[in-house]
Amino acid sequence: MTQNSAIQNEPRPSHTSLSSGKAPEPTRLITRLGALRGIIGLIALVIIGIVVSPRDRRNGDILFLQVGNIIDILRQVSEIGIIAIAMTFVVLTAGIDLSVGSTLAMSATVTGLVLTRVFDHTPYALHIAIAVLAGLAVGGAAGLVNGFVISRLSIQPFIMTLAAMMGLRGLARSLTNNTNIEFSFGDDVTARFADVMSQKTTVIACFAGMAIVFAVVLKKTVFGRYVRAIGDNEKAASYAGVPIARIKVWVYFLCGLLAGLAGVLHAAQSHQGNPNDGVAYELDAIAAVVIGGTSLAGGRGTIFGTIIGTLIIGTLTNILGLKDVDSNRQLIVKAVIIVLAVWAQSRKRVA
Repeated sequence: MTQNSAIQNEPRPSHTSLSSGKAPEPTRLITRLGALRGIIGLIALVIIGIVVSPRDRRNGDILFLQVGNIIDILRQVSEIGIIAIAMTFVVLTAGIDLSVGSTLAMSATVTGLVLTRVFDHTPYALHIAIAVLAGLAVGGAAGLVNGFVISRLSIQPFIMTLAAMMGLRGLARSLTNNTNIEFSFGDDVTARFADVMSQKTTVIACFAGMAIVFAVVLKKTVFGRYVRAIGDNEKAASYAGVPIARIKVWVYFLCGLLAGLAGVLHAAQSHQGNPNDGVAYELDAIAAVVIGGTSLAGGRGTIFGTIIGTLIIGTLTNILGLKDVDSNRQLIVKAVIIVLAVWAQSRKRVA
């Protein structure tokens, strides 16, 4: 058999799936059922939260349903949610990024360094803008390196991002001699930065904004269709003319960039640049993506499902916290939920 005939016999993505963005009917049905299952799970969890929630001793109100508690849930899940949004694109390409927690720590550390050790005589607004851009730049650069090595040097994503996880953590610690960069509570630039960037409205708005932008990109753009095509069948996508390497570089760049954004927000909320923060954040982000119905095999998933997965994790954590459940037991519960989510996906593929 000649090489040309072999290529002709190679399976290729349909013209419809790449040009119009419409997935085959069975795939769309599976995606909708997965999203519906996530919504039902979240509603069930909310009902459980209402039933088991303690009550306010003063007026008997259900603590879980108080507006302040709901806002706290949204604020607490925003950092993981922002990372999980970008992680969805990575997983859709059948990849993984284990370095996002270390990227967050690196971004928070660099943000703290810029705020405290450089540009001392710069006006506050400009100084804060430079610090935010520095945090984002560090995250984007980390993602760019990951994407380049994975796509150009054919290093497996698991290996490359595992190495980046260790390397970035070590670099962040080296920059500060393994010490925290504390922010003040007075009237200097670090206090102004923390006041502005840690506002609940700011944090939640960043989460919501990223969710909307990335949902539109995934559903309505050629880039989003290429991401799905790569995860569905990379070889066929390559024969169809999809620029595999370039798309992967962009995907990992965006993942690093959003991890950098989460790092900036984390520094503001924790009032410090801590090179030891962000441990296991990558696991929470991956858990949110998987619980939201995105297939670890790639090609199938939605940003909406990831948001639901993030809210499920956040709501569960909040319920367990209200019931004073030990943090170690909370990890056990999360582990069980992740295993069940992956098991449900495997059964769905078999079916």
